[in-house]
Amino acid sequence: MMSKTVIPTGYAPLLDLYQTQTAIGFLKRNFEQKLCDALNLKRVSAPLFVEPSTGLNDDLNGVERPVAFDIKETGRVAQVVHSLAKWKRMALYKYGFKAGEGLYTDMNAIRRDEEMDNLHSVYVDQWDWEKVITPADRTLDYLQTTVRAISGAIAGTLSELKTHYPQLTTELPAEVAFVTTQQLEDLYPAMSPKERENAYLKEHKAVFLMQIGGRLRSGLRHDGRAPDYDDWNLNGDLLYWNDVLSCAFEVSSMGIRVDRNSLDAQLSEAGCDDRRKLAFHKLLLEDKLPLTIGGGIGQSRLSMLMLGKAHIGEVQVSVWDDETLRVCTAGGVELL
Repeated sequence: MMSKTVIPTGYAPLLDLYQTQTAIGFLKRNFEQKLCDALNLKRVSAPLFVEPSTGLNDDLNGVERPVAFDIKETGRVAQVVHSLAKWKRMALYKYGFKAGEGLYTDMNAIRRDEEMDNLHSVYVDQWDWEKVITPADRTLDYLQTTVRAISGAIAGTLSELKTHYPQLTTELPAEVAFVTTQQLEDLYPAMSPKERENAYLKEHKAVFLMQIGGRLRSGLRHDGRAPDYDDWNLNGDLLYWNDVLSCAFEVSSMGIRVDRNSLDAQLSEAGCDDRRKLAFHKLLLEDKLPLTIGGGIGQSRLSMLMLGKAHIGEVQVSVWDDETLRVCTAGGVELL
């Protein structure tokens, strides 16, 4: 099998193994505090697995197989979470959070069907956050203001990181550009979605790519997005240009969450009407859950970007195929 990993010519890590581990710890602590301050979030504990009948697991693109196991004492099956997109909203409801208040947590997941390359492994680690909003906040302006707050926390963390590790060379722009998937298709109609992202990011360096999940005028989708957490008209991905890998680099997926009407429409469009009977979806369709905004911010992704790493295995511990191990060894990349 041919590895999808590509090591840039002349690549050399800017930090050694132990500097990398220390820098990751500093980065995580620093960014968590800045994120909490920017969005008014409190840390909570979160599950590693849930029962399928709750409807709380994230279905991602609808084809990924969750890791499942039976529990001896309950006689029921549990699934390792793909993400906590739905669980967080239920937690805000159960814990009684008010508008303007939110939570964040460390999310660890296994995505067994993930294609492995420089940016992807079967292990996922991210900061999952969610915040209660009012009906008046379900706007493009509120979404963009939140994106700017997150990008500000990222820029602030990088600045402090570079005072401790001046050998780091990552530069991030002060401003984020906003563009929709339809605008990208109109700009680059002959390109694939990933090619469009690369072309746009090469020029703009930091971009929030909006409206992911629905069909474009071409009849195609820019990317898959589950129908039951983000409102496809009020969501997006935060991307930066990665100088080490010369590509668009996603660090966060987020959005204003579905309300009753958008959930109803998106379940029908996606052919997922069977989910209406699940506990989470029933509460949402009955207007019993709070309106929220939320997302996930990749911990390994952010570490890769800020520390100038060429492979995600340099900042997280995972399992790799033999060919990837060979390519990384030959390229001077030390996997954790």
